[in-house]
Amino acid sequence: MADQNAPTEYVFHPKDSLVGAQMLFVAFGALVLVPLLTGLDPNVALFTAGAGTLLFQIITKRQVPIFLASSFAFIAPIIYGVKTWGIPGTLCGLVAAGFFYILLSLLIKIKGSAILERFLPPVVVGPVIMVIGLILAPVAVYMALGKTGDGAAVLVPQGKAMVISMITLLTTILVSLLGKGIFRLIPILIGIVVGYLVSIPFGLIDLSPVGKAAWFAVPSFVMPEFNLQAILFIVPVAIAPAIEHFGDILAIGSVTGKDYLKNPGIHRTMMGDGVATAFASMLGGPPNTTYSEVTGAVALTRVFNPGIMTWAAIFAILLAFVGKVGAILQTVPVPVMGGIMLLLFGAITVVGLNTLVRAGEDLTEPRNLTIVALILVFGIGGMAFPFGKFTLGGIGLAGITGVTLNLILPRPQK
Repeated sequence: MADQNAPTEYVFHPKDSLVGAQMLFVAFGALVLVPLLTGLDPNVALFTAGAGTLLFQIITKRQVPIFLASSFAFIAPIIYGVKTWGIPGTLCGLVAAGFFYILLSLLIKIKGSAILERFLPPVVVGPVIMVIGLILAPVAVYMALGKTGDGAAVLVPQGKAMVISMITLLTTILVSLLGKGIFRLIPILIGIVVGYLVSIPFGLIDLSPVGKAAWFAVPSFVMPEFNLQAILFIVPVAIAPAIEHFGDILAIGSVTGKDYLKNPGIHRTMMGDGVATAFASMLGGPPNTTYSEVTGAVALTRVFNPGIMTWAAIFAILLAFVGKVGAILQTVPVPVMGGIMLLLFGAITVVGLNTLVRAGEDLTEPRNLTIVALILVFGIGGMAFPFGKFTLGGIGLAGITGVTLNLILPRPQK
């Protein structure tokens, strides 16, 4: 009987290029959704996702068949950060999130994975994820109604916007529920395509920027600028993807029959996420973390060779230099994005709620109640504490509050 912990045979072969292209297709919808919603450049996101995946493969000894791209948990803080500090300041916070993962990987290497349970139990992680999903729910509603994210200006008449956003939303839901095979893995991409097509007869598609865009263009890389407020706001958000990382590694391990927690080790996979996230953010891309959609594609195709992901990464990098790709993506109307966000932010909230449910703890017990209540109210209610020239609030405050209370509040006697 073969040892399930033996290293995966890594084979990089040209004949696998088509399968690699398919893997990128599966990840494409969610990969480009993050930059489109947050104001980052989609071509930069393609480049950093591809390069980040290659870095991840080097760090994990090319053993894990995973493609990296941004966790949806980062959407809300990036949107808020870009509006508050601009893209360079927000990127500083995202770079810090990458270093947070690197530090976490070192702690896991020294102390073991139990260190996460001590600092980040479900009673902290669950409500923090819920805050991430709920804090920008109004943005989704405004965009679905054809307005700007803050509701200050109308971009599309409400009647037209409602038709487009609801068709986009319904399509995404139906594909996720009823889709078969590869289609079930790309509900967001199909929802965007259908919403885009519906927008055409309403006169909302302007393809003139696509005609002006060059076929070959170097992505518009952006360098970060130091911003302490952005660091304190965004780093606590990295808690949620850190927990997701364990789930993703366990999931891909169950599909391939390998124990990646031992070989190459969860500290290496977490390090891979950290290095890839820091690298991406230094160039203007969204954070790079392990990716659930591609795990589903691996399960469906039963192709376990990590070399497939090398091809997917190469195609992503090449596509990043096609200027017309980014130009087409940036013509997607606001109501289409709003329809997707209605489901997306709600789904993130449900993930957080499910984290609490699976933990099976009594949430009415005073200690748990205090932690969950304050995380939710501080995060959603907009509580903020000024410290000299900067202010700590929102998701960052919610995460720090949860971790601190979990450490200092006495535990009930059992």
